[in-house]
Amino acid sequence: MDELAVDRARFDDYLQRLCDAVGHADRCGPLEAYLTGLLLSGERKSVEPMGAKVDPRHVSRTHQSMHHFVSTAAWDDDTLLAVARDHALTQLERHAPISAWVVDDTGIPKKGSHSVGVVRQYCGALGKTANCQVAVSVSLVNKTMSVPAAWRLYLPEIWGEDPERRRKAGVPNEAVHQEKWRIALEEIDRLLLEDLPPAPVVADAGYGSATEFRDELTRRGLSYAAGIREDTGVWPPGQEPLPAKPYSGQGRPPTSVRRGKGHQPVSARILAEGLPTAAWNTVRWREGTKGTMLSRFAAVRVRPSHRDYLRREARPVEWLLIEWPPREPKPTKYWLSTVPEEVELSELVSLAKIRWRIERDFQERKDELGLDHYEGRGWRGFHHHGVLCIAAYCFLAAERGRLSPPQPLAFLKPAQVPRGFAPRGAAGTRRKA
Repeated sequence: MDELAVDRARFDDYLQRLCDAVGHADRCGPLEAYLTGLLLSGERKSVEPMGAKVDPRHVSRTHQSMHHFVSTAAWDDDTLLAVARDHALTQLERHAPISAWVVDDTGIPKKGSHSVGVVRQYCGALGKTANCQVAVSVSLVNKTMSVPAAWRLYLPEIWGEDPERRRKAGVPNEAVHQEKWRIALEEIDRLLLEDLPPAPVVADAGYGSATEFRDELTRRGLSYAAGIREDTGVWPPGQEPLPAKPYSGQGRPPTSVRRGKGHQPVSARILAEGLPTAAWNTVRWREGTKGTMLSRFAAVRVRPSHRDYLRREARPVEWLLIEWPPREPKPTKYWLSTVPEEVELSELVSLAKIRWRIERDFQERKDELGLDHYEGRGWRGFHHHGVLCIAAYCFLAAERGRLSPPQPLAFLKPAQVPRGFAPRGAAGTRRKA
């Protein structure tokens, strides 16, 4: 069997498993059309231009079928996503075990204010505050590949409290405003229930600066390498809060640890700026498109101090990792990590920096697979489109993973999909369930 036939056979097998996940046989045709539209070349991956590409002789009928499938049909996002994830995960684990569960979010710029979840908020894609939607994700990552495993829209407070807006966008009753870190925890819990291999959780300061997020990860038995702000309080190495005051004989005996005059925690920045020159080491963590990625780092053992005066004992010791590039006037990034004490500095840096794969994931899904091209306004359509983009990505990532060593995803850009790669079930043709 030639390479094209092998590719087509693998795609058909993958598609059949996705068809089983969406439930009804009459959804398989539009599912195949939608996935193929995402995989084919084209500047816009919204429904109408994709329909014109996959079945140019029946554009109106194909468009209607695909639009109903993505915006209205009641198939379950998580079920389809699990099939796509497991398909790619097989190839990821063939190269190396999962190194991290990476929590991140991405902004999708939007005009107007009617699309679900849109408000003026920070948009990473633009690097500024703008009208956008923000989705929270969890990905399973190692040194060679990454696999998206969770995808959920962040619902801003104004949307959570506006019944009319919610009704028009089809927001389900159970979807309420939550901080992004709480959304991430719920997705992590769901993945734990599916018995996926646990690994350290990696997140930026938008998540790691929430002490509750880090505490909840610890309660779940998960270690982490989480970004924090420079003003995060810590006890320097070898220091901790004072024990509770001696009992005076009156009232309840004191139980909380305490601080004292001249005995206070410091900010991560103050601690970093006071470290000796010998504490800093140059670490190379990966090869980038512009050469070797390296910087200067220090790692020290500290105790986080957040509200410890309300606790019976000091918080446990963990790593504080600091990055201070040689040409910068001050440290630029900070992380707290509960990985084992014996970890090598290079391993700790590589773990904290592994988020670069997810940033590249988002860019590839936007540039090549139209993640940010959906034009509908509803909750269901937003999640359906996002999960279908993930399904297309997982197929390409698995194909890449079959190579040894794996190649960049650009090796399998949609424009290079073999000629004749078109849906046989377009425009309502039904496949057998």
